[in-house]
Amino acid sequence: MTQATNQPGAADLDATVMDFAATAVLVTSDGVRRGKDAIRNYFDGLFKALPKAQWGHKTIYADNVLFLEWTADSARASVSDGVDTFLFKDGLIQADTVRCTIVPKT
Repeated sequence: MTQATNQPGAADLDATVMDFAATAVLVTSDGVRRGKDAIRNYFDGLFKALPKAQWGHKTIYADNVLFLEWTADSARASVSDGVDTFLFKDGLIQADTVRCTIVPKT
């Protein structure tokens, strides 16, 4: 596992992005992001939406696929339904699908 999958939401943007291959793709309900710069932008927005969050996670790993369920709770917002699926090759993330609902706090 990598920084992005071992400590999801640790909010270390550089460590998270370094686990992705240069040609990796990130697929969300908002569309497809290709390459590290686009992936960095996605995670930057996620970490900013959930500053100093407390994170929880459960992982299931089989062959080159990692299924990750996660939660996050910060003063600004929370996520109770986070799900990622990672595909690995040569120790790097080649593809990641992400689904979560960020719920703002009032």
